[in-house]
Amino acid sequence: MPSPPLTRRVSAWAALCGAVLFAAGCHEAPAPEAASAPQRPTLLQASYPGAAALGAKLYFDSSLSASGRQSCASCHDPAHAYTTPDGGRIQRGGANLDQPGLRAVPSLRYTLRRVPVWSKEYQRDETERLLELDSVPVGGLGWDGRFDTLRTQAAFPLLALNEMGNADATAFAARLARVPYIDELRQVFGADALATPERALATVGLALERYEIENPEFAPYSSRYDDFLDGKLALSEQEQRGLALFVAPDKGNCAACHTATRGANGAHPLFTDFSFQVLGVPRNPAIAANADPAFHDLGLCGPLRSDQRARRYCGMFKTPSLRNVATRRAFFHNARFDKLRDAVGFYATRDSDPARWYPQRDGVVQRYDDLPQELRGNVDHVDAPFSPSARPRAALSDADIDDLVAFLGTLTDRDVAAAIPPPAR
Repeated sequence: MPSPPLTRRVSAWAALCGAVLFAAGCHEAPAPEAASAPQRPTLLQASYPGAAALGAKLYFDSSLSASGRQSCASCHDPAHAYTTPDGGRIQRGGANLDQPGLRAVPSLRYTLRRVPVWSKEYQRDETERLLELDSVPVGGLGWDGRFDTLRTQAAFPLLALNEMGNADATAFAARLARVPYIDELRQVFGADALATPERALATVGLALERYEIENPEFAPYSSRYDDFLDGKLALSEQEQRGLALFVAPDKGNCAACHTATRGANGAHPLFTDFSFQVLGVPRNPAIAANADPAFHDLGLCGPLRSDQRARRYCGMFKTPSLRNVATRRAFFHNARFDKLRDAVGFYATRDSDPARWYPQRDGVVQRYDDLPQELRGNVDHVDAPFSPSARPRAALSDADIDDLVAFLGTLTDRDVAAAIPPPAR
């Protein structure tokens, strides 16, 4: 029998008290004595004046790729909210730019500075542990959270054969040795920073990290919603209705994972809590790997991540930020939808109208067809707008979906709104 899906409804005790608790997520093990999540080492452990400026040069340098035509900015373009110019669609890379990617390209805006280390939290109190439904993991960088530091994440695409395509650290170091700013790297990071290919790769990762941390363009907080929070403007009636649906627990319930209110220190929201969910998104036939019916991208369980194989985690992907979501043309980890309205509609009617989203075989709707049959029990049926009912009703009407999409348009930053025409909804 498949294990019950992990859920954000944390405990019966919380329900009895009239509260909703959201647990953060560490390892598949008995509950430890301490429930606090590990903290990432500070990004300022070592001071390297000039590192961010060098990181900018590295970020835009296509000569560091095997093709000589791809840089970090190729897939994370500042003019497009640090995603691809085509709105985050799956890309090709490699020496000939012909190696297909596996997942949608996320935006780098907002979340890089504040992502917690991947972790899973357990309740300290034995009574609470007995009453608690298992909480979800949180944190880490990437769709599967496998990077705990920005420097390791930033260095990964340099060696990925379907991204920048260097065969190994030695091949990358050879290309790095030819850049015109190689002496600057030694001056900033020390004479030994490039002594071996592995150290050269680590040094470049650190420089890219500093650029992404120190450059204010990665977190401008310049959307209409930010102005609304600051009392500088009012939302339209439709946008206000959309916001109400976004936060309503019995309607959109989006804010359960995509936090929409200020933090305790007054910080504007990131529109993600970094949690992992199994949503049952339909299979995308446009992904080359999916031509093999035995292949499945299981997120936390692989194929890119290899340290989390617990069955209950299979199919989990991290909740992305919704900032600038209205400018995207690829939604969910597998880019299955190319219109925002369809993505919202999937949430609203996945359970009430599955034939709209999933293929049929011999007259039977193949729900959750991007998961192996034995793992489909992991899909969330508990948290609204999803439903455990045998005859569920749509949580949102067509008009509600229009209102939600209108609200999501308020999350577009000013520079992005000025540069990118809004895609068809």
